[in-house]
Amino acid sequence: MKKNYAFLIAACMLLLFSSCSKDAAKSTKSSSSTTSTTITSTELSSVQGISLAVTDSTGSSDTLYAIKCYPKGGKPDSIAFSSLPTAVGTYLTANYSGYTVLKVFKTLTQSGNVDGYVVVIKYNGKPVALKFDSSGTFVAVLEQMDMKDMKSGQPWHPGGPFDDRNGMHQDTVAISALPATITAYFKANYPADTLLHAVINPDSSYTITSKDNSLFVTNFSAKLKFVNRIEILPFAPQKPVKEADLLSSITTYLTTTYPGYVFDNAFEILKGSTVQDYIVFIDANNTRYAIAFNSSGTFIKSVTLK
Repeated sequence: MKKNYAFLIAACMLLLFSSCSKDAAKSTKSSSSTTSTTITSTELSSVQGISLAVTDSTGSSDTLYAIKCYPKGGKPDSIAFSSLPTAVGTYLTANYSGYTVLKVFKTLTQSGNVDGYVVVIKYNGKPVALKFDSSGTFVAVLEQMDMKDMKSGQPWHPGGPFDDRNGMHQDTVAISALPATITAYFKANYPADTLLHAVINPDSSYTITSKDNSLFVTNFSAKLKFVNRIEILPFAPQKPVKEADLLSSITTYLTTTYPGYVFDNAFEILKGSTVQDYIVFIDANNTRYAIAFNSSGTFIKSVTLK
């Protein structure tokens, strides 16, 4: 009888402990959920950020933010697009044809002086936040983060909109693994092309780099339909370049102008055995760019690809 009584007491204690543990877990989960659903103004200003108030192209419900938009201690001030210097509109038309304006800010220093401008546009279904100086000259494509990353302080998380920042190049597709529809299209329409590199985008579309007598990028939709073909340079690349072998001036430019970018691939343009130019392909917040530099690493031009 004593043994049965002791057993009943132990069972009751176990049930009580289990109930308390579940309540505690529920409370922790509820608290975590509550704190992770909003970004406070203090948190936003600590990274000089703005809310883009849009979701990424994959349909994720995570709200996106642009960071390092204004000087520390400063703030953004919403303005009309018509208030921007003319140079801003000229730049956007030349580099993001068909863009839609989402938000426009002038950025102020702590003392209230105009530091520059930030324009948030929608391009190919994705938000792009661009920084311009006070005269309207392009400065940078601003780094984006989603809410989870803002909360954690990390630049990406597995399964998030920017998980390609892990450096694993999971978006790269072997040329031999391309859908037959795409390879057949090249054979029929660009038979002289040599396919160099291929990636699959977050929306399941494809971007293919190839060369003939020039360097080209060809885009296909998620349904494998031809979208467009872009000539990058009127010269064919002869040699691939590893990221670690890029000139330091090129790396510095990319880090400054496209913070948070992901290296895709790069090529040298040769004349004989002499390097004439470099072409670097990057992904910045899921928008792809090809950027040309001369032999000394000086910027020549940028082409928005997808």
